[in-house]
Amino acid sequence: MKKILSLIFLFFFSFACLWANTSAANPGTYTLVMEGFDWGPAASKVVLHNLKASKETTVADFEVFVTRTSSLGEVPAAQAAGKRTVVYTYASDENGNRKEDGAHLTLVLAVSPVNPLGSGIQYLRMGNRASNVWIDYGVTVVHGKTGSTWNQEKGRIRPIVDEFDLSGTFTHAGTTLTYGAFSPKKLTNKAPLIIWLHGGGEGGTDPTIALMGNKAFNYASPEIQTLFGEGAFVLVPQTPTFWMNAGEGMTRGQTNDIYNAAVFALIEDFVAKNPKVDPARIYVGGCSNGGYMSLKLILEHPSYFAAGYISALAYNNEFVSDAQVQSLKQTPIWFVHSKDDRTTKPEETVVPLYHRLKQAGAKNVILSYYDNVTDVTGFFGGKDFHYNGHWSWVYSHANVARTDFDGSAVLLNGRPVTIMEWTAAQKRKK
Repeated sequence: MKKILSLIFLFFFSFACLWANTSAANPGTYTLVMEGFDWGPAASKVVLHNLKASKETTVADFEVFVTRTSSLGEVPAAQAAGKRTVVYTYASDENGNRKEDGAHLTLVLAVSPVNPLGSGIQYLRMGNRASNVWIDYGVTVVHGKTGSTWNQEKGRIRPIVDEFDLSGTFTHAGTTLTYGAFSPKKLTNKAPLIIWLHGGGEGGTDPTIALMGNKAFNYASPEIQTLFGEGAFVLVPQTPTFWMNAGEGMTRGQTNDIYNAAVFALIEDFVAKNPKVDPARIYVGGCSNGGYMSLKLILEHPSYFAAGYISALAYNNEFVSDAQVQSLKQTPIWFVHSKDDRTTKPEETVVPLYHRLKQAGAKNVILSYYDNVTDVTGFFGGKDFHYNGHWSWVYSHANVARTDFDGSAVLLNGRPVTIMEWTAAQKRKK
């Protein structure tokens, strides 16, 4: 009995000592960097507040544990909690900017398209439809040498996305749409407007989902903005449900949807309220559901847009009339699609429409047609890594689409160009 009591005493004594030598009773705070990638958002960095780096600081000193929960639905058990991998540490300011004498320490975390523990969103079914939603993403960082912990999120940083105005709402005929908007700085002349219409999984009332469900925010990145001279406005409308909503069921063009009038009114309102927008250089694009709506808007307003850039088109060719083809051929359009897309099957959507436009004499229609959707970064296998074939918008957002249907380079004034270089050069005829 004495031996058992001694063991119990030692256990509690050891636990008390451990507790006394850690900050568990007074956990530290952190800032989470939620970065957007081709596959969606992922927590890529954790900034530990009030921890200075030293020569002895190593990756092995830290363990990072995360939990992923939601009140809107159940996160699969294998994706609900686990350990993240730390790949690098550096001294920084409180926002994660590298600073040699910084009072904070930033942990760089491994991210991957096949590691759902990194993701800040989850595709959940709610009622009669499913969509991407933000989940409660909890982080606990433990410093092995001291037992210190950080588990209180003080702030969250979303690179580029935080530069958008995310408060936009617009109501037309009883339909309210939310939207995110980016405005270039220090304009001296009028600037183009890039419109992006999200896919079926990004509906709702939080524009950050429309921006980060995939990498749509990248149209506001310096790399793409510089192609438009002083920059371009970026407008990302969001539907409460999905663009192909026909009221009762879903349309692929056979019947009218319930949103096209409202989203076009939103665009007109945005242009009217932003006099620096050049009305001759308004570009509309989207993916899947948003690809449907992009084509619908061009069909409904053939003289309004300077160009379209559409990936994973969900508008069925059979519902585009010959008269509409004649109208459509006047608008420059760059389509992007993958042969293995089984959601918006190319043989039913973009391929026959592309050929009809060509046969009708369209002089500026392009189709970048890929065998698969692959890792354009090269970090996760390059061409040997295959995303879902429906995700052809990866090539648009990354601005790497550069070939036509036959595999030849798209030329502009004799020079090979990418999809956004081409878009920037298009201008509506007066």
